[in-house]
Amino acid sequence: MKVPPEGLPLAAEFPAAHREQWQRLVEGVLRKSGAQPGDGPAAEQALATTLQDGLSARPLYTAENTGAEAGYPGFAPFVRGGRPQGSAVAGWDVRQRHADPDRRRTNEAVLADLENGVGSLWLELGGDGLPIAALPEALTGVYLDLAAVALDAGAEFADAAEQLFKLYEEREVSPAAAAGNLGADPLGLQARTGDTTRTDALLADAAALAARCAADYPRVRALTVDALPYHEAGASPAQELGCSLATGVAYLRALTTAGLPVDAALGQLEFRYAADGDQFLTIAKFRAARRLWARVAEVSGASAEASAQRQHAVTSRVMMTARDPWVNMLRTTVACLAAGVGGADAVTVLPFDTALGLPDAFARRIARNTQSILLEESHLARVIDPAGGSWYVEQLSEELAHAAWAWFQEIERTGGQRAALESGLVGERIAATWAERSAKLAKRREPVTGVSEFPHLEEQPLVREPAPAAPGGGLPQVRRAEAYEALRDRSDAFRAATGERPKLFLASIGTAAAHTARTTFAANLFQAGGIATVSLESADPAAFAEAFRASGATVACLCSSDALYGEHAAAVAGALKEAGARRVLLAGRLAEAPAGVDAFIHAGGDAVAVLTSLLDQITGAGSADEDKVA
Repeated sequence: MKVPPEGLPLAAEFPAAHREQWQRLVEGVLRKSGAQPGDGPAAEQALATTLQDGLSARPLYTAENTGAEAGYPGFAPFVRGGRPQGSAVAGWDVRQRHADPDRRRTNEAVLADLENGVGSLWLELGGDGLPIAALPEALTGVYLDLAAVALDAGAEFADAAEQLFKLYEEREVSPAAAAGNLGADPLGLQARTGDTTRTDALLADAAALAARCAADYPRVRALTVDALPYHEAGASPAQELGCSLATGVAYLRALTTAGLPVDAALGQLEFRYAADGDQFLTIAKFRAARRLWARVAEVSGASAEASAQRQHAVTSRVMMTARDPWVNMLRTTVACLAAGVGGADAVTVLPFDTALGLPDAFARRIARNTQSILLEESHLARVIDPAGGSWYVEQLSEELAHAAWAWFQEIERTGGQRAALESGLVGERIAATWAERSAKLAKRREPVTGVSEFPHLEEQPLVREPAPAAPGGGLPQVRRAEAYEALRDRSDAFRAATGERPKLFLASIGTAAAHTARTTFAANLFQAGGIATVSLESADPAAFAEAFRASGATVACLCSSDALYGEHAAAVAGALKEAGARRVLLAGRLAEAPAGVDAFIHAGGDAVAVLTSLLDQITGAGSADEDKVA
């Protein structure tokens, strides 16, 4: 092997490659596959993936795609982190959420968490949750000078704060040692409840708490800018960021109007964002959020030291499933990793059974151990800004920041976040975004593993004690899996009433090589709606008819290759109809439906609509349009 001269890289042995060369290679491959991608840049664009907010993921990134200058970690615009050392010294803050209304069980769970890697506590108080008066009991045995406490008491945040302050005094915790967040978030509460009658009074209470914290408790922040109400209503990343910016600006105005200097007002805010299973968008979201808030701080006249955004990441409820909840462990692991890489200061991993109710001890242990593995075994926090220098991440962060800023400006033009909530602008825009995403979910363009893809019909359901009811009346709370889980619920109810699940017969025509792909596709689709499948491999119409009668099904689906459909589909469909099939489907999409076939099922079709129609017909809940070819 020839050794390159000292100082020359190994790449010096190879000729320089240009983007145009690569584009021509892409064009050639696409043409061989039957596509007509166009020339040069058009061929490259054909491989791009469309994301939310008008963004796209390109197939190739180079040094040309770096966006604006990201600076250094701990320095404006804080894209690369709010602190120069990042999380490398002690890792990010592992923050566990507690919402059990039972004070004894909460205390046991709190102590277990703190003894096993958790650094701070997030307590939901008031309403149907843990009573505010029970806070001392819930925190029995907790060293409040070591463990930070973040409160979440809705409209009762002032009472909860007073209870915490009293606890500090009784336990002789130094004001300089106390740390956490009092959770005042009047606009977030308005978003969740739709109640506008108390916003002014709550903003005044929040400003008073902020002044007290700034004067007496330097490590306690009074307000939370919670973007979860928007994310959980179906907002895109840019919409979530824009709403958080508008809310933060509203609080900044309220605090400075109440007399706090800009730097002190900025120090009273903590921002809470969702981290979901799209790891790169999540990384970009946290980086973009810091850039955007640094710009707000700059134009507000803040010092550079006060401009870094304090961030609390929470794994997304929207991505959590009630069916096959074990898969949620994988989702939250990816989300936690993305939040950590993105530079979040505190991270909460929701237990995998969150969608079912109150988590049990095992689920809480897995949630905290997820973070422990990433921090202690994977050493994720030992690298400062591990995503820095990635052309893709840098470009995505920049594009997302621009999209979020545009939405923020639109909100400000309407009079700010409060006005945008009251006018319905925020709700309408988020609803439109969720409707578009729901269509993709219904067509399985966005798969939900274990629910819309690879469902397990015979899984044993987990039963959990119901969690306290979330505030309602404002923005809705959505989940990706809800449409499919509603279908599965119908299937469960049918089995409870009849002793068996709704059933469909698969007529697999020809050899395994001819039908396996479509048989597998069809079985996976029907099981996503809770419809069990019975199949037979044959080419004999009489055999299919006999097997269909024996199956007890009332609906059938043909599965094979296009060539064999031309030879056998009409005869098999006719035999199935004579055997009592009320509807015959065909897996695939032909130019013309063979005689006896009522509808096609195929990739990209509306799976939710198809499954709803089938369940209506099988269970007798409605009538299907048997003449329509889907």
